[in-house]
Amino acid sequence: MDRLDNTIRPYAWGSTTAIPRLLGAEPTGEPQAEMWMGAHPGAPSRTDRGTLVEVIDADPERELGPDAVAKFGPRLPFLLKLLAAGAPLSLQVHPDLTQAKEGYADEERRGVPVTAPHRTYKDANHKPELICALTEFDGLCGFRDPQRAAELLAGLGVDSLKPYVDLLHAHPEEAALREVLTAVLTADPDEMARTVTEAAAACDRLGGPYAPYADIAHHYPGDPGVIAAMLLNHVRLQPGEALFLGAGVPHAYLDGLGVEIMANSDNVLRCGLTPKHVDVPELLCIVRFEAGDPGVLRPEAGPDGEEVYETPIDEFRLSRYVLPAGGATHDLTLTAPQILLCTAGSVRVGEHELTPGASVFVPSGEKTEASGTGTLFRATVVV
Repeated sequence: MDRLDNTIRPYAWGSTTAIPRLLGAEPTGEPQAEMWMGAHPGAPSRTDRGTLVEVIDADPERELGPDAVAKFGPRLPFLLKLLAAGAPLSLQVHPDLTQAKEGYADEERRGVPVTAPHRTYKDANHKPELICALTEFDGLCGFRDPQRAAELLAGLGVDSLKPYVDLLHAHPEEAALREVLTAVLTADPDEMARTVTEAAAACDRLGGPYAPYADIAHHYPGDPGVIAAMLLNHVRLQPGEALFLGAGVPHAYLDGLGVEIMANSDNVLRCGLTPKHVDVPELLCIVRFEAGDPGVLRPEAGPDGEEVYETPIDEFRLSRYVLPAGGATHDLTLTAPQILLCTAGSVRVGEHELTPGASVFVPSGEKTEASGTGTLFRATVVV
């Protein structure tokens, strides 16, 4: 079992206080957006045996187990994070596995450098993800019903939005959402900036359901993503609630602290709220234009006190243990790799005393017991 030393990424949208508060550290004044736990080559966790990439590469079957290697290859297939949003992230969507493989191969054939700002596919993997709230957590997830989106836009009283309102009323669901998103992202930039400015002023004035979009517009003035965001469901998670983001589902995180887990990939197609490249034609091939409830997840009780967040993919499985004072010791031994993260209290795992923000990597098959008082998240795979 290896205690992990993890990198904190200082992305501009990160909160300056949420991660330091969890860790019991003094804020530096700089944003602290994500703490990465895993074997992603961009910022692998460090151990006394080297980076987690080096540890796994030295003996994949010992560290991951033969079943996980047979199913996913000789690599840890997930990345676990603490994510602290102090400002909205970009509005984005992820490809499915087939789309990722085809898109990556195409850009490789065309000789587009992986580091190029206009490169869309960084690897050949999909990127399903799950976010579990540790505090109240605001986000956008999936399309609203077109009629509800039309009512929201119409309520702003902005003349230049009327064509979008009419489109949302006039077409079947998929066509309506596709046409409006296409129109928003391909509109004349100067005209769209004026529309967004007028819409933002109306959101400020109206408040209530418009308040999240006023805040988004404050951070991204004139960005067409402000209008695109109004096509999506606004969700406020309570601590312990989660969202699963599958392929093709547009989403953005707005504010709050959570535990995030995802397949080990960098493939992101942006729809707005960003100065980065927006590949509209490819984006429109990836987005699933389906309206529906965002599907808030709550953990399901499993054996021995484990609470599981059920998802339809195998690259990761997230669960938690909420350990009461004076409670029993829990056997966490698995024939699969796992990362254990403490988010509250003090939890003893093997020889390691974990306080909030502390984590360990547990190789497949290693005898593992947890005790103490607090909350422990477990990240593993389905084999």
